[in-house]
Amino acid sequence: MITKRLAHINILANDLAAAEQFYCGVLGMERGFDFIKNGSLFGFYAKAGNDTYVEVFTTEGHEVDNGRPLMKHLCFEVEDLDSAIAAIRAKGWPIGDKKLGGDNAWQAWTADPSGIPIELMQYTAQSSHFTGAPCPVTW
Repeated sequence: MITKRLAHINILANDLAAAEQFYCGVLGMERGFDFIKNGSLFGFYAKAGNDTYVEVFTTEGHEVDNGRPLMKHLCFEVEDLDSAIAAIRAKGWPIGDKKLGGDNAWQAWTADPSGIPIELMQYTAQSSHFTGAPCPVTW
């Protein structure tokens, strides 16, 4: 198996403050780091234990179905992203090239048969996941 564990899930929130209260206040997760877009808070990571996270983004700029928060993608941490990409391609499944994200973690993207985006991620020592440094959002 090429996956190591679930790295994070990504959801949209109509109200970031309410989402933080639920994940951090109600569920007791610790806030990991923030995502900043154009100088404003765009989202945050909530630590879900064992280096897994819930990634929460504002609904701003996203199409929302009836105001309901949405899951945007799944992310799986891998030991060796180059090997994972090669293994997936060897099976005839499409996957994008490896790139370094703003959070200083390597990533590559594919999708499941239903079209749900799947991110594969390999952390680096400088990853925001470990340093807590803000992640500049450029997309």
